Amino acid sequence: MAMGTVQGAGVVVTGAGGGIGAALARRFAAGGARVVVNDLDPARIEPLAKEIGGFAVAGDASGIVDAAREALDGTVDVYCANAGLASPGDVFADEEVWAAAWDVNVMAHVRAARALLPDWLERGSGRFVTTASAAGLLTMIGAAPYSVTKHGAVAFAEWLSLTYRHRGIMVHAICPQGVRTDMLTAAGSAGELVLAPGAVEPEAVADALFEAMDADRFLVLPHPEVGRYYQARAADPDRWMRGMNRLQQKWEASEA
Repeated sequence: MAMGTVQGAGVVVTGAGGGIGAALARRFAAGGARVVVNDLDPARIEPLAKEIGGFAVAGDASGIVDAAREALDGTVDVYCANAGLASPGDVFADEEVWAAAWDVNVMAHVRAARALLPDWLERGSGRFVTTASAAGLLTMIGAAPYSVTKHGAVAFAEWLSLTYRHRGIMVHAICPQGVRTDMLTAAGSAGELVLAPGAVEPEAVADALFEAMDADRFLVLPHPEVGRYYQARAADPDRWMRGMNRLQQKWEASEA
C-alpha cells in the first residue's frame, strides 16, 4: 500500500492527539486517505481533524469502530491501534496500573479486531496496524507493566497475521525504541538512559510504516538495530539478559 494507493481509503488512527498517532494521521491524509482521528480528549484531535480534512471521533479507543465506520461512510480499510499507556513500575506496581496497561495496550486491540474482522473477512481485505514498541520484542527496564503488555500487543498482532493473512488481512507491528513524544518524557530516567540517545521524530515512524506496507512486511522497525537485538536475544537469551541486567544495574546506580 504505497502513498498513491491509500487514495480514498478509510483509515482510523487511535491515540492521535499527538506524537506517533498525529504523524500517522497526517501521512495517511497526505496520501489521499479519509482519516478518522481518535483520542479521549476531543480538544486534542479536533484541530488535527480540521488540519487534515478528516473526522474527529473522541472516546475510549476500545469502542469507537462503529462511530468511525459511520464517519467514513461505512468502510474502514486501515485501522491503526496506536493508543497506549507508558505504565512504568516494577512487579509491585498497583493492580490498577497493571489492569489499565492490559486494557489499553492489549484488549483495546482485541476489541477493535472483533468489530472489524467480520466485514474485512467478508470482503477479503483489511489492514490492522499495531503500535507496539521495541519493548514488545525485547523489554524495557523500569517498566514491567509496559513491557509485558507490549509483548502481548505484538503476540496478538502475530496471531492475527498468521490466522488471517491468506484471507486478505494484512497486519503490521510498529516496534520503535525512543520516539520524541510525551511518552518518552513519561519514561523518566530509564527512558533518558535507554531511549533518548537514539530517539527519532514521530514522522520517521510514519515513514517506516509506509515502507513496511509497500513490502507487506509485518515488523515495522524505525530503529533497524532493534532487529539485530531481537536476533541476538533469540540466539542467546542468557547472554542477552545478562547484558540487560548490567543496564539495570547502571540505571540503579544512577538513581542512588
